[in-house]
Amino acid sequence: MIDLSGRVALVTGASRGIGETVARRLAEAGAAVALTARSGAAVQAIAGEINAAGGKAVAFTCDIADFAQVAATAAAVESELGRVDVLINNAGILDPIGGLHEVDPEAVMTTLRVNVGGAAACARAVLPGMLAAGRGTIVNISSGAAHSPLEGWTAYCTSKAGLYMLTRCLAHEYGDKGVRTYGFGPGVVDTEMQATIRASGVGPVAKLKRSDLAPAARPAEVIAWLCSEAAADLAGQELSIRDPALLQRVGLEAA
Repeated sequence: MIDLSGRVALVTGASRGIGETVARRLAEAGAAVALTARSGAAVQAIAGEINAAGGKAVAFTCDIADFAQVAATAAAVESELGRVDVLINNAGILDPIGGLHEVDPEAVMTTLRVNVGGAAACARAVLPGMLAAGRGTIVNISSGAAHSPLEGWTAYCTSKAGLYMLTRCLAHEYGDKGVRTYGFGPGVVDTEMQATIRASGVGPVAKLKRSDLAPAARPAEVIAWLCSEAAADLAGQELSIRDPALLQRVGLEAA
C-alpha cells in the first residue's frame, strides 16, 4: 500500500487526463496536493472534489511557460501546504502536428518552451526547498517520442527528448543531495491529447482506436509508487509502463 502521508505534491497539467488522475491518486495515498493548470476553474473543481472526499488539495491557475507565474505558484503552495516534497511535471502540449516546413515556427517554439522550459522552471522553483530538506521527488512525464522520431511530431519528439535529458541532468546534479528524479513513459493513454492525435490522421498513433488505449488510472498508480521510498533504487532512470518488471514491483499485471 502506498503511503504518502505528510508529503506535499505539486502536479502540473492537473485539469484532466493523467494529471487529474495522478492528483486524485496522490491524495488517496495521503499527500496534500496542489493542482495547477491554465484552466483555473477546472482544477478548482477537482480540488473541491478531493477535499469533499476527505483529502487535502488546493488549486492554482498557472502557465508553466511563464517562470514568474511558476515561482509565484510554488511560493503560494509552500505558504498554504508547506514545502513541496513531490513534483509531477505532467503539463505538456502536442501541437503543431505536421511537416516542419509547414507548421508555424512560433508554435514549435511554444511546444519547446512548455514541454522542456516549463518542466525546468517547475523544478527550479521547488528545488531550493527540497535541497534544504535533503529529500524530494521529481517525476517527469516522458514519452516514447523522446527516443523515436514520428511523422509530423518534430516539435513534440524534440521537446520530449529534451525532457529526457533534463531528467538525466537533474539526477546527475541533485541525486546525491537527496532529490530523486525519474522519467516515466505512461504509454498510449485515453486522454484528450489522444483524441487530437486521432483527429489529425497523421502517423501510426492516429490510427489507434480509442478501445486500444489504456485508462489513466494505470500510469497514475505507477507514478504514485515512484513517489514512495520503494522506488528509491530506480532514481535517475527513464522508466516505461511497458516494462513488465516495473509493473510487477508496482503490483500491476502486464497489459
